[in-house]
Amino acid sequence: MYAPAPLRSRPRRRYAAILGVLLAALLAAGCATPEPGADPVWQPGSGGGGTGAPVPTSGGGQPARPAISLSATGDIIMGNAPNRLPAGGGKGFFDSVEKALAADLVMGNLEEPLTVDTGTGKCGANSTRCFQFRAPPEYAAHLRDAGFDLLNQANNHGYDYGPKGYANTQRALEKYDLAHTGAPDQITVVDVKGVKVAVAGFSSYVWSNSLTDIAAAKKVVAKAAGLADLVVVQVHMGGEGADKTRVRPGTELFLGENRGDPVKFSKAMIDAGADLIVGHGPHVLRGMEFYKGRLIAYSLGNFAGGGNSLSNAGRLGWGGVLKVSLTPDGSWAGGSLTSTYMNSAGKPTMDPDDRGLGLVKQLTRSDFPETGARFDDAGSISPPAG
Repeated sequence: MYAPAPLRSRPRRRYAAILGVLLAALLAAGCATPEPGADPVWQPGSGGGGTGAPVPTSGGGQPARPAISLSATGDIIMGNAPNRLPAGGGKGFFDSVEKALAADLVMGNLEEPLTVDTGTGKCGANSTRCFQFRAPPEYAAHLRDAGFDLLNQANNHGYDYGPKGYANTQRALEKYDLAHTGAPDQITVVDVKGVKVAVAGFSSYVWSNSLTDIAAAKKVVAKAAGLADLVVVQVHMGGEGADKTRVRPGTELFLGENRGDPVKFSKAMIDAGADLIVGHGPHVLRGMEFYKGRLIAYSLGNFAGGGNSLSNAGRLGWGGVLKVSLTPDGSWAGGSLTSTYMNSAGKPTMDPDDRGLGLVKQLTRSDFPETGARFDDAGSISPPAG
């Protein structure tokens, strides 16, 4: 499902060139009577007036390709081996949210390696402010059973068990036909109902595409735009903690680390050709805005923290499933945010109180009064008027 696609330009960037070739060919051919079912032909004075605009003929042209749906989540930890794993080997871990995830392409941020203990954990024996996670490789089956198609590894826990743990994770995902993205220069292209979707992962760590080197990041996205119809950026950005819900211009730090400038980075990626920005990292939900018709979700919060690996206190326990529909040229065709929370065992659970949606609506109004996404009471998303 995720074999690299051949290099090709995006449809919306080829129209001018195609029109020029068509015009030259039609002028050379003259105004012959079209065959039944032929494509639009050049007929000066007909329909387009003296400008000679193309006029459709019966049965002509290629039908427009319909929109596809994409869903995404924030941080996913299914447990922490060997002693903090969910009951029953994790079976049914995502049962509560499986229907909410359903889409043509389902993506998640995998915040832990799926590996055996490689003996190269990043935390020392006496560490007090260091956290490392891992789940057994066979837990990849739980992701597949939930409907996931693609997992992002570009985050601060991707290398918790070193390069061997990272590679083991890739093998575990591939065993269950799951795509992955996030390594340096890695652009993962998936075919979704005939639409090519390129996904690239970014973080502030050397095992991923760089969040902080915006010029280099733009080159990755521009390359991705040449490989596919749609480009999705998965990005682990921003400070961490219950008080990190607000989005403001400028670089964010956490424990002395540069966690990027979320606003500058996201808009630069859209300028370079991205159609959707999926943010995560702060462990809390953040607001959403539109830029040039493209949605930026600055953080989708915590989705799963099995074995109580992530705090579910207050807003740290709230997450959501973002679902968007895009046409093959990247145009917005609808979206929604479904509220979830992590229960007492850290499993993702549907939230009938819609706490996550309420928070995102509030934050969006505060941080992006003009450009913010608009939400109705059911969680449907629309661009701001105008």
